[in-house]
Amino acid sequence: MFGQRFAIAVVVLLLALGAGLLAGLLLPAWLGNAPRPQVLNTATVIRQVQPLAQLVTIKYVLEKVVAFEDVKWYGESRVLLVAHGVVKAGVDLGQLKADDVEIRERHVTLKLPTATITDAYLDEQGTQIIERNTGVLRQFDKGLEQEARRVAAEDIKRAARNNGILKDADERARQQITLLLLQLGFDRVEFR
Repeated sequence: MFGQRFAIAVVVLLLALGAGLLAGLLLPAWLGNAPRPQVLNTATVIRQVQPLAQLVTIKYVLEKVVAFEDVKWYGESRVLLVAHGVVKAGVDLGQLKADDVEIRERHVTLKLPTATITDAYLDEQGTQIIERNTGVLRQFDKGLEQEARRVAAEDIKRAARNNGILKDADERARQQITLLLLQLGFDRVEFR
């Protein structure tokens, strides 16, 4: 008997909470007092977007095997390494100007700066020297290893560019900026 009354009390309490929540959500709309998202002007949009500055939108992680040789008449030196590289790309929103933003009521059109590679480096934890050979008449050349790493970093950067990192960075920047501007109250966001 007590369990049945307790269950009924819980159901009544849940119904009262649900009715209160529903009234709180619907009553302002019925009365015409529903809060409307604020529509912003060009200067405000630029102030909201520019602090993002370098919006890095994508990161590629690549590996490449690099063989680097230095052959002289008195012997050769060779370095073989597996380079583990990271390439990041994005859009520099600090370049955004007032004439790159056009607002018509709740519709905004943006011209984004071109996506660029923002960073490219070798991850030293993942990069390994597989083989190092020094000829009999040669001394170990530390510069050869450094040159191999430099060439590997350039190759990884080039590979990321060839695999479409800039296109991916541009697409992701558009997605992220669209989400931001929709949250600021715009109904439609377009890019030119």
